[in-house]
Amino acid sequence: MSSVLLEVCVDDAAGLLAAVEGGADRIELCSALSLGGLTPTEGLMQLAGRMSVPVYAMIRPRAGDFVFDETEIAMMEAEIDAARRAGLAGVVLGASLADGSLDAACLARLARRADGVGRTLHRAFDLVPDQMTALETAIDLGFERILTSGGEKTAAQGIAAITDLVRKAGGRLSIMPGSGVTLATVGPLLATGVSEVHASCSASVPTADSRLVELGFAPETTRRTDARVVRALKAAL
Repeated sequence: MSSVLLEVCVDDAAGLLAAVEGGADRIELCSALSLGGLTPTEGLMQLAGRMSVPVYAMIRPRAGDFVFDETEIAMMEAEIDAARRAGLAGVVLGASLADGSLDAACLARLARRADGVGRTLHRAFDLVPDQMTALETAIDLGFERILTSGGEKTAAQGIAAITDLVRKAGGRLSIMPGSGVTLATVGPLLATGVSEVHASCSASVPTADSRLVELGFAPETTRRTDARVVRALKAAL
């Protein structure tokens, strides 16, 4: 049996339960996956802390770029504290300077706040001007893994960069492909030598009540985690 782990990203209670039912090895817990994932509510963190699999909380206070000011960094520290209180296994962090390079000072501060729990560097990495320099920074900061599409729209498109990162990392941390990872695309990604992959395992579902759309309470379609898709992707690893 393959030792490749499957991390599933979810942004609500139903998705959390579906990911666990489908056999996910680890869960990335967010809100607003349509925006790339924001910090989940403390209530959702508390629910996730009772699950049978490790859960990492996204720590991202707003949509947009990853250049954070002092107020936002303080918010992120409080969100890390909430994840710890909930008993979560880890947190997912990222911060950039104006040129896209990693904000090592901010990340070091957040890493200190998250001492004792696991840490993933999120796709802020995909904006960096020099991936190999950023890789070494992530290693120096003690991250367990980097979630990346190789700097492209999807991991399949970034496979050359992912291959190079796996080779350069040399087991010092894990390179975890994410973005557009499905049954149809995972095969070549596994050939890069990665030990874990990240996927939403979701399907598009239309909003049944048109009034919710008309009044601005919901988009026309949403994505819903599907336990069957989780199970099928896990079986392919």
